[in-house]
Amino acid sequence: MNIAGRVPALLRQGPFRRYWVGQSVSLVGDQISLLALPLAAVIILHADAAEMGWLATAQLLPALLFSLVAGSWVDRRANRRRIMIVSDLARAGLIASLPLAYAFDLLSLTQLYLTAFAVGSLTVLFDVCNATLFVVLVPSTRYVEANALINGSRSLAYVAGPSAGGLLVQMLAAPLALVADAFTYLLSARCLTRIDPVEPPPSAPAKGHFTAGLRWIMRSPVMRATFAASSTIQFFNFMFHTLFVLYVTSELGLGAGLLGIVLAVGAAGGLVGAAIAGRVTRRLGIGRSAVLGYTLFSAPLLLVPLADGPTPVVLGLLFLAELGSCVGAMIADVSVSSLHAALIPDALRARVTGAYRTLTHGVRPLGALTAGALGTAIGLRPTLWIGTAGALLCLLWVLPSPVPHIRELPTPEAEAEFEAEAEAKAVAGSAAPAGARGERGAGGGAEAESETGGGPGTEAGPGTKARPGTKVGPGNWTGAEAGGEPEVTTEAMAPPEGEGLPRQKGRPEARPGAR
Repeated sequence: MNIAGRVPALLRQGPFRRYWVGQSVSLVGDQISLLALPLAAVIILHADAAEMGWLATAQLLPALLFSLVAGSWVDRRANRRRIMIVSDLARAGLIASLPLAYAFDLLSLTQLYLTAFAVGSLTVLFDVCNATLFVVLVPSTRYVEANALINGSRSLAYVAGPSAGGLLVQMLAAPLALVADAFTYLLSARCLTRIDPVEPPPSAPAKGHFTAGLRWIMRSPVMRATFAASSTIQFFNFMFHTLFVLYVTSELGLGAGLLGIVLAVGAAGGLVGAAIAGRVTRRLGIGRSAVLGYTLFSAPLLLVPLADGPTPVVLGLLFLAELGSCVGAMIADVSVSSLHAALIPDALRARVTGAYRTLTHGVRPLGALTAGALGTAIGLRPTLWIGTAGALLCLLWVLPSPVPHIRELPTPEAEAEFEAEAEAKAVAGSAAPAGARGERGAGGGAEAESETGGGPGTEAGPGTKARPGTKVGPGNWTGAEAGGEPEVTTEAMAPPEGEGLPRQKGRPEARPGAR
């Protein structure tokens, strides 16, 4: 049996393989810290509920405070990979300071708070850089495959990380288990030093640089819809997860062992979702896969507040809920991450990522606070019904948008179709001469906007609309090819931005490891 032939093509390429190894090991380390850090607070420092709340806030707050600033700053830097290496080394030092302080009996809650906040801030910086590094390491035709590999590692980390963390905490003191996480950051930094891809040039200083990413999201129908859907899910999902453990243990009467099995089943579902995501997107198209992922992520969790009765029945419902939800989460993550990677212009990538994280991650603490207030006022089960049913509202954002009609990964060169149609209709209602309207334009001004003929196999210029079956960009079909659904030109989804031009057409596709 040819084992090498079964290895995914991307993992046979040295630069991506080293990048993936670093990411995978770091994800396992993060899961170890996720368990060891709060255990250190509870077991060693005897933290109460309020102090644990402050620790969780310290971890979540940097995403809200610094994502937008980090994205703006990173887009003006020439070497994002170097920033990622420095972030890894700094996080390793911060995490290593905790077991060191414990060894000298100097560990305090204040140090835990400050470390959690600092590590969270450096993680924000790392992540906004990572969005740019990903697209220069991976050819655009392999975005789905690459995201499936990374999300598969994330699911595996959810299985292996807590187990390894629990074993380390049992064998050592909780703070000493954090040494393993510090080591994973060092290994991630080492992997990054062994790749040297060609990065896009830094963006030039311009008016509105700081808010360009946010404005770009708001002007792009696809980004606007996926942002709103993700924010909706984040808010209600954090309502759900804030009370999940308490509900399962207090109202359903399950012990820690059974709860661990339930969570392990969910992690296994994540592995399944990552494994099938590529086939799902090829079968359904990238847009429908995103909608399916959003639906599966949210709908199965309705079984959790529904769970009642004998323990086998309760366990069966929880298994189905966790399994289905985690499969959906991976399909959504792979398809939406690939869609964003293809759509966002290089010059705006870090700023858009920062703005996106600010908006979607910023609702997490709000969801947690809402869950606490409602859980106290109306009870755990009614609050879980709100948290699970509310997450399905994400579909109200994506279903009316262009997202369900995108079959192939789009390109970022043309402006949003919805904006073009709205503008064209407005112009059509004006006193412009009929002859000024182009054949394919929905209204006046379309012909003036189009630089090409818009024929088969050519790009549709801003304001133009492809005929049914017309190919718009590489591999992207609309109209008849999409099963006779409403025409959506998949290139016409991202508005051009003065300070965020698309990739230069003269620049060749970045190959992994290219200097």
